[in-house]
Amino acid sequence: MTRRLAEVAKKVGVSEATVSRVLNGKPGVSEATRQAVLSALDVLGYERPTQLRGERARLVGLVLPELQNPIFPAFAEVIGGALAQLGLTPVLCTQTKGGVSEADYVELLLQQQVSGVVFAGGLYAQAEAPHDHYRLLADRNIPVVLVNAAIEHLGFPGVSCDDAVAVEQAWRHLASLGHERIGLVLGPGDHVPSARKLAAARAVGGVPDEFVARAIFSIEGGRAAAARLIDRGVTGIICASDPLALGAVRAARRKGYEVPARVSVVGYDDSAFMNCTEPPLTTVRQPIEAMGRAAVELLNAQIGGTVVPAEELLFEPELVVRGSTAQAPKG
Repeated sequence: MTRRLAEVAKKVGVSEATVSRVLNGKPGVSEATRQAVLSALDVLGYERPTQLRGERARLVGLVLPELQNPIFPAFAEVIGGALAQLGLTPVLCTQTKGGVSEADYVELLLQQQVSGVVFAGGLYAQAEAPHDHYRLLADRNIPVVLVNAAIEHLGFPGVSCDDAVAVEQAWRHLASLGHERIGLVLGPGDHVPSARKLAAARAVGGVPDEFVARAIFSIEGGRAAAARLIDRGVTGIICASDPLALGAVRAARRKGYEVPARVSVVGYDDSAFMNCTEPPLTTVRQPIEAMGRAAVELLNAQIGGTVVPAEELLFEPELVVRGSTAQAPKG
């Protein structure tokens, strides 16, 4: 019992005495704190006291495209923790290739009568992908928040890292090191964040079409795309994700080139362990903590009945310089 009190108290950020008052139905605890304690019990796998089992936890869907890219578990940790503190229980939904789709998860969440849904990466960022399940959520008036750039006209609020600023920071860093032949490894052509990055690159550096390579978001995709750019004489590569950047490092090495002596590589996200790679990856950091908490605040406001404008909050990224970038090679 003592261990349970301590774990729940730590999860919610309150004292063990407060947890005890909630579990024993004692007064002197706000409704928000009470709901947060009950939600923490559910998340940690403890049974609620008998007298509280009739109160159903308030569920929120957290839909992610994958867990292999460390950025998505990072978002899940921040968003899930912020939801739990508000007495909302996150239901993690991760898409699998050839398995459960985003639309399937939406159907499942609707059956569970969720209070809202947060999407952190998904089909909303691709113009040519199916979007009927989003309209289904809108028709049911389910609160929704989208994390990172979405196509227009979906009508949901969102929080995004500023893709244009991210590319400007990366481009200016490489240019300051003397790189003149800078290429981009981006996602598919209908991917909104990638389109924003490309527009920014063209505005700041006039990148030619042959210095732009498209890839699926994976290390293998990054390797194949970067190999094409290296063959075209690029000395600096800006990538739309950290896994793509790791693929670019692999591509250079397979061609016998050293990183960063011959090819400099910049990633995007600053996901876990990028300071432990060889070389440590220069990348543009998304402010995950601030973005995740803002997404939960927007969702909770909608759940509480507040009308939230269908606008996008842009957050400033930060260039993190490590060992994968250096002066451009001479000659």
